[in-house]
Amino acid sequence: MTTTPQEQAQTEPAAQGHPQRWLILGVICLAQLTVLLDNTVLNVAIPSLTSELGAATSDIQWMINAYSLVQSGLLLTAGNAADRYGRKKMLLTGLALFGAGSLAAGLADSAAQLIAARAGMGVGGALLLTTTLAVAMQIFAPEEHVKAIGIWSAVNALGFACGPLIGGFMLNHFWWGAIFLINLPVAALALAAVVALVPESKNPQGDRPDLLGAVLSTIGMASLVFAIISGPDHGWTSARVLVTAVVAIVVLALFAYWESRIPHPMLDLHFFRDRRFTGAVAGAVLITFGMGGALFLLTQHLQFVLGYGPLEAGLRTAPLALSVVLLNFSGLSAKWTAKLGTPVSVLLGMALMSAGLVSIATLAGQGYAGTLLGLLLIGAGTAVANPAMAHAIMSAIPPAKAGVGAGINGTLAEFGNGLGVAVLGAVLNSRFAALVPVAAASLPAALASADGAAEKARIVDAYSSGLETSQLVGASAVLLGGAVAAVLLRRAEQADSKHVA
Repeated sequence: MTTTPQEQAQTEPAAQGHPQRWLILGVICLAQLTVLLDNTVLNVAIPSLTSELGAATSDIQWMINAYSLVQSGLLLTAGNAADRYGRKKMLLTGLALFGAGSLAAGLADSAAQLIAARAGMGVGGALLLTTTLAVAMQIFAPEEHVKAIGIWSAVNALGFACGPLIGGFMLNHFWWGAIFLINLPVAALALAAVVALVPESKNPQGDRPDLLGAVLSTIGMASLVFAIISGPDHGWTSARVLVTAVVAIVVLALFAYWESRIPHPMLDLHFFRDRRFTGAVAGAVLITFGMGGALFLLTQHLQFVLGYGPLEAGLRTAPLALSVVLLNFSGLSAKWTAKLGTPVSVLLGMALMSAGLVSIATLAGQGYAGTLLGLLLIGAGTAVANPAMAHAIMSAIPPAKAGVGAGINGTLAEFGNGLGVAVLGAVLNSRFAALVPVAAASLPAALASADGAAEKARIVDAYSSGLETSQLVGASAVLLGGAVAAVLLRRAEQADSKHVA
């Protein structure tokens, strides 16, 4: 099917890029940052929510998980909708839904209302996460993609680091609802800027909506993420985890079968025949597996072992995000990628991250200096590897499917992060339980039942040993991911060069 010049301009980046592309990138990054902050900002408000809303432990879990479950389940569907109906339209819709959900969350006076509002925010968040990356791919020339994606990735790191800090600051000065209401002026500003600046782009072929695929992918991914995050608390062999895991496997298998049978699938399974795509996918899953789990454990190490408070711990993890921001905003990581090539950049970045995790595992017990070294190494590696892998995923997908590509990238990050937290957390718990009485297998419970300072010191040492083992497992996963991704990406480049010749 041929396309008109006007249609082609809607899907392919111009040779010189959009004249206001850097300003537009700032606008979409602002929208992206708001969504990312809400992934972590609620954690510091748990004591306030417990006392003021009378929320039970299960309510708190759903307040946190409703957002991530809805968001992760809808990423593919949101990306497909953006490709079909227009990325600007979906960006505006996402901002409006996210703002409305934030208002409802800030004014909630019961746990049930807050859970529902968080789910609504998750719908808006899914639309924003997919359309921002897709728009960036459309407005920049191909040679600027790596730098643009690097800045987009740096905003992700900034959101991770700033969530607890902003939440802690707001709670020190206002009531808990303010952590949501602060989103409203940002969303309003972003809405106005998107209307004025962002060009519309969509798939000119106008594929028919894959409604069954959308339902199956949403149910399957939400069930999978729910099973992963439920495992550590409820047990991997509990009915809750096993049933949802089986549902996820069956539904995702049906999704894959359905997508292979219809003429206009939401997710074209032929993408997986591209070695560039599969290499980037393998690397993305393993990097988020190792990084997500290891950094989750690092916050526990800073608080439980080194004795920092939540805000102090958040401040001490900030060097990781700041190094990512510095290297990506300065363009240094993009220059390295251009000079080294994607395969070498991915391998180098993930080797640096793995070395950072090893530093934390082996030196963190001696104080913060070893942790700081590890954070800086992780930040440098992330700044190099993440944009290169995201670019590999997006470049392996036709421009008309940029929204779906962004949905795949986001889904992999959610899946790998949740799996890393679950698996590395299980490694920690099993190691810790082997060294302390099973009846007091959690650190707070073990310390509360300890008899004397010597016993408490032994328990902390056992916990540190579990953390070290878990971090080393994470480091191995990240390094393996770098090697697998680099080999597949190199083979894809060699195959492309032979094809051109």
